Amino acid sequence: MENAVRYLTKYDQEVGALVSAETQRQRRTLSLIPSENYSSKAVQLALATSYTNKYAEGYPYLWSNGSREEQQSGRYYRGQEHTNELELLAIRRALQLFTPNPGDYHANVQPLSGAPANLAVLSAFLKPGDTFLGLALDYGGHLTHGHNVNITGHYYNAVQYRLNESYELDYEEIRRLAKQHSPKLIICGATAYPLQISFRQLGAIARETGALLVADIAHICGLCVTGYHEHPFPHADIVTTTTHKILRGPRAGLIVCKKPYGAAIDRAVFPGLQGGPHMNTIAAMAVALKEAMSPDYKLYAGQVVRNAKLLSEMLKAEGFKLMGGRTDNHLLLLDVVGSANGLSAKNGNWLAKRWETAGIVANKNAIPGDTKPWYPSGVRLGTPAITTIGMKDQDMANVAEWIIRATRHAENEAELQRVRDEIEQFMGRFPSEPFYV
Repeated sequence: MENAVRYLTKYDQEVGALVSAETQRQRRTLSLIPSENYSSKAVQLALATSYTNKYAEGYPYLWSNGSREEQQSGRYYRGQEHTNELELLAIRRALQLFTPNPGDYHANVQPLSGAPANLAVLSAFLKPGDTFLGLALDYGGHLTHGHNVNITGHYYNAVQYRLNESYELDYEEIRRLAKQHSPKLIICGATAYPLQISFRQLGAIARETGALLVADIAHICGLCVTGYHEHPFPHADIVTTTTHKILRGPRAGLIVCKKPYGAAIDRAVFPGLQGGPHMNTIAAMAVALKEAMSPDYKLYAGQVVRNAKLLSEMLKAEGFKLMGGRTDNHLLLLDVVGSANGLSAKNGNWLAKRWETAGIVANKNAIPGDTKPWYPSGVRLGTPAITTIGMKDQDMANVAEWIIRATRHAENEAELQRVRDEIEQFMGRFPSEPFYV
């Protein structure tokens, strides 16, 4: 069978050339953005199937008196026999992977990504102006947790909780805010928080104050389902996640909830926010969910955490300032302005650019006190992608050395090029399985 990129290039040279260039960029650089990963060839092939052609507005079932009737199709178009089977398969796999007892839960696999999934949950249970609690963006939260530039901060009264001086969740402060503001919903989870989250404590706060607890586990879902992080169920009422980060699936969203909330969630996704689902993406999601239930995936998740811990210890020993002082999961958040021993930088944006020149791809990130989001003090990095291609404990010394050199010599173009050359040679040791080449 002809290589996919070569076939595409024959058909459209411009797009084919860009795909080839991006593939080579990914193969030759060190991907340390914790929200990025490499999907398998099976996932990529599922995306490129005939399901791309099919409109499937609605669901493969109808709701009747609060129950899901799978014998009746809720689609608006005909020709759905295979889309119905596929979506129900993805739902079954999501419930099997994410819940302690699938019969007590409901899953919606149609959200186009994590942000639409979060908005669907909020719109299902809140009216404009209603109050909810969410973690502030500059303390590790996500835009959709109520930041004022996001629609969630416009439509609703978003009360933002923060971390303490040790960059840890302050559960007593969250309880105090919940009692003071009586939110209908509390959303937890983070996009730049390196420590463990106690869903048990947050669930107790939600029950005590009469709020729903929503756990956004987009970053840590793979750790939750393999036992390397506390699982949100049964403490949370609703869980949202993406499927393209540590889960290594397509770019999509997923909502899993306790069964009584299923009908409201479905109505909020469709027809509330979306039209036809992307069935090719749901096919790829089903593949990724199957992969995540394998013994190999549990080994992978454990290695992700080990790699992150080792990398954090090495960087901290050299003078980097780690927010929280360590990592318990897959990511590190560095205060690069406050780092010592020749490792401080002008700001996170500047340093991330210099790292990229050296072949190290990470991202700038705000830390508490930052007032300029485009020029923050932090850099966020993680180990999911480099672990996927096969890096293990012994490889973290190389990764740490390159980060340290690229930081200490950030204005030395010749040294950055030497680091880049070493990384390209090093990356050649690992298999090209995730890539179409």
